[in-house]
Amino acid sequence: MARSTGDKELEKIYNELKSKNQSSYSSYDSGSSEGGDLLKFFIGLLLLGGGLFMIFNNLAVSSTWGSGSYFFHIGSFNLPNGMIMLPLIAGIAMLTLMDRKIFGWIVLAIGVLIVLLSVLLTTRIYWRTTSAYIFVIMFGMTAAGAGMVLRELFRKR
Repeated sequence: MARSTGDKELEKIYNELKSKNQSSYSSYDSGSSEGGDLLKFFIGLLLLGGGLFMIFNNLAVSSTWGSGSYFFHIGSFNLPNGMIMLPLIAGIAMLTLMDRKIFGWIVLAIGVLIVLLSVLLTTRIYWRTTSAYIFVIMFGMTAAGAGMVLRELFRKR
């Protein structure tokens, strides 16, 4: 029996749809779906955050500002701790006394910057004693999480 042209057209459309369906299923099975990529990104983000939390949890921070010595040291230059507060106090006084407040704000900003720098420059960070197992887990989680996040961010699409 001879097929009609309508049947040939339907068979052609059916074969095209079937080939498109098979190609979409194969790309879905290969793991290149959008949801899988997003899941890998968030798992990497959790690993990175957990590793960084463990690392920062094992750091001890102390400051030598004002303890024992009454001088702030920058190289061989020693400045009494009370002198660090002078620009801050002068800036506050200038804000209340002067009509042009811009100079008071500048001196106040310099005073705040000097105080913050003096505290930061006298800060010491110490690593607490930990086992090698915890050390490997902390840095392994951080490295694996950073790798997963970076791989998903810079993946060619």
